[in-house]
Amino acid sequence: MSSNLDALYRRVIMDHYKNPRNRGVLEDGSHTINMNNPTCGDRIQLTLKVEDGIVVDAKQEGEGCSISMSSASMMTQAIKGKKIEDALKLSKIFSDMMQGKEVDEDIDLGDIEALQGVAKFPARIKCATLAWKAMEKSLKEENQD
Repeated sequence: MSSNLDALYRRVIMDHYKNPRNRGVLEDGSHTINMNNPTCGDRIQLTLKVEDGIVVDAKQEGEGCSISMSSASMMTQAIKGKKIEDALKLSKIFSDMMQGKEVDEDIDLGDIEALQGVAKFPARIKCATLAWKAMEKSLKEENQD
């Protein structure tokens, strides 16, 4: 990756960290899940509102490193308006990206693409995937209701 692209990705990550999107908690009967990464202290509370199999709203709050918190911000933006199965598919694509696997270039990942460099730092992968694991768990539970 070029140093210009690295710098751009760092700016995108820091923007999401300093100006998190969808910060807060949904109070209207939404599904709430709490997860943490005990090895580094990252924690997230994710609330999702699902209607007719579609994620109509998503909020997140918590504390942790810039990778963890920016990933949560990006994830909530990416899944809003998506069908449950499409949000779960996006999570699988993100997981593959974190494992350094090739991702179909036709898929528009938006800001999430900025996190691809995390794959080079195995100790940080759990930071980046925490919010995604929370979303998967929440949507799989939602699908069973």
